Amino acid sequence: MNGKIPIRTHIITEKDDIVEVVYHYTKDIAEPGDLISIAESVVAISQGRAYLPEQIKPGLLARILCKFTDRKGSLTSPYGMQCAINEVGWFRILIAAIVGGIGKLLGRKGWFFIIAGRQVALIDDFAGTMPPYHRHVVLGPKDPDKVCDMIKEKTGVDAVIIDANDLHKADCVGASKGVDKKYVEKLFLDNPSGNSEQQTPIVVIKNYKNILSVVPDGRE
Repeated sequence: MNGKIPIRTHIITEKDDIVEVVYHYTKDIAEPGDLISIAESVVAISQGRAYLPEQIKPGLLARILCKFTDRKGSLTSPYGMQCAINEVGWFRILIAAIVGGIGKLLGRKGWFFIIAGRQVALIDDFAGTMPPYHRHVVLGPKDPDKVCDMIKEKTGVDAVIIDANDLHKADCVGASKGVDKKYVEKLFLDNPSGNSEQQTPIVVIKNYKNILSVVPDGRE
């Protein structure tokens, strides 16, 4: 049987052990040959990587650089930009901003994040996450591959951490050993978890290795 099963959970917080949460919600659904996915923001929240504005002290550089970011993207607030600086250092962010500005002049997008790195690209600024974390800046998860390996050890099922949206874009942030990340990204182009208030951060894909052989573009 093939199919994507979104699983509704309680609101996951920093008090939760994400491995135990995943096991609890999937133990009667997932089995070897399936794939368990977890939304990257939920993993980060469980690791204590979500911050309210009063917990962040933006410096002058963050206040300046955030004014030049894409208004529809992340890092639009000085708080988000300061978190980026805290993640990789002010020098790397400054160089990324300069290179990104040159890219804009040449009509090329994305150069800032190429230089700044993946951890910066994963930062969700305010309103990037569902309530009650819509007032937080949420960083990317720490050690995502290791988290997936721990879930695989606990459940016996392949696991991934996914950053997906409704624009048909998916990024496999982490995966347990042996999982093809590029293949998995194709499976999540339809974003089965949703980006609104579905509260379904866990998705189980039954018999996942055979889906694209049946549906070439990975959609159902």
